[in-house]
Amino acid sequence: MRAVIFDWGGTLTPWIPMDHVAAWRTYADELHPGDAEQAARVAAAIHAAETAAWALVRHEHRAFTIAQVLAAASAAEHDDGYTAYRRFWERATRTHPEVAPLITTLREQGLRVGVLSSTPWPAAWHEELLRRDGVLDLFHATVWSSDLEYTKPHPSAFLAAMAAVGVDDPADCVYVGDRLYDDISGAKGVGMRAVFVPHTVIPADQQVPVDVEPDAVLHRLDELPAVLDRWRR
Repeated sequence: MRAVIFDWGGTLTPWIPMDHVAAWRTYADELHPGDAEQAARVAAAIHAAETAAWALVRHEHRAFTIAQVLAAASAAEHDDGYTAYRRFWERATRTHPEVAPLITTLREQGLRVGVLSSTPWPAAWHEELLRRDGVLDLFHATVWSSDLEYTKPHPSAFLAAMAAVGVDDPADCVYVGDRLYDDISGAKGVGMRAVFVPHTVIPADQQVPVDVEPDAVLHRLDELPAVLDRWRR
């Protein structure tokens, strides 16, 4: 065992239900100030484009970016809109307080530690959030699907994360995530051990039935070192 790679949203951060239409409405309000009707139409169009992009993730595992979503909705990129959108999401981006001591422990044990997340957000946004919470430099590498052609559960996404942390054998890796389809089936499909953190209430339209058993289940992130110790014996 040489590396542990984590999912981000719902794993390193607490899961919080969010209104995606309302999030895009904050963006559209900046794009069309003083025109509530147009802002509502644009927000709905962006949300529809985002929903379609996530459908491709589930069926074809194709990664996408926010810029592509906006282009599909014929909405311009807007700096103030991005600021408002990110402010709306801020409460769902806080790193769990167990993360820093956990990653420190794993590093002290000689393990490589990384992140692999399915996200349309630019890497710079995520790095800013991890830096804000004082954990960015604890990770050897972070990989965001917005920089990839395919995302979880596609094998290439997991292989990209392995390469980023400097490990070439999936059997040497453990993946920790909160979704059975994306995280657990994807990790096990390439030969990793997979640890399930069942704290996320997956919306019905995001669920994909899958017959897979995780190698371990965590009720708290700080239980992970004990699980890894058992596997080393």
